[in-house]
Amino acid sequence: MGTTRTPTIFDGELMKTITVAAAVISNAVGQLLLVRKHKTQYFMQVGGKLELGESSQQTMLREIAEEIGVQAEIEQFIGRFETPAANEADHLLVSYLYQVRLMGTPKIAAEIAEMQWIDLDEQELPLAPLTKQIVIPWYRQHTQTV
Repeated sequence: MGTTRTPTIFDGELMKTITVAAAVISNAVGQLLLVRKHKTQYFMQVGGKLELGESSQQTMLREIAEEIGVQAEIEQFIGRFETPAANEADHLLVSYLYQVRLMGTPKIAAEIAEMQWIDLDEQELPLAPLTKQIVIPWYRQHTQTV
């Protein structure tokens, strides 16, 4: 329902577009929380598709509650990014990315098959393009100690 599938040109190819809100969630030791949905391969940020009439902020908070069973507070809007979609071939993912703070302990819920806290140098798990290309570099840059 909330998926926008408008043809878009990305790297010279005509692609359909999926618009989502996604969360950067970290813990006290600098790890990032990632999830893998049922019947998918890639680990990614908690988040999901915008529903009709819903803002990206509303989507973000709804998806966190649905997918990991906790309330959250948005700390900052990181930006709007375009990457290849992880699980939908020939689709462009438009992501509204937010840094959030959880108000409780996350647990697997809804369509989530696995949940893991990962180190920034994670090499074993298959990571979504948004995670590899945008989130990890952004988090490294914004958590460097002076």
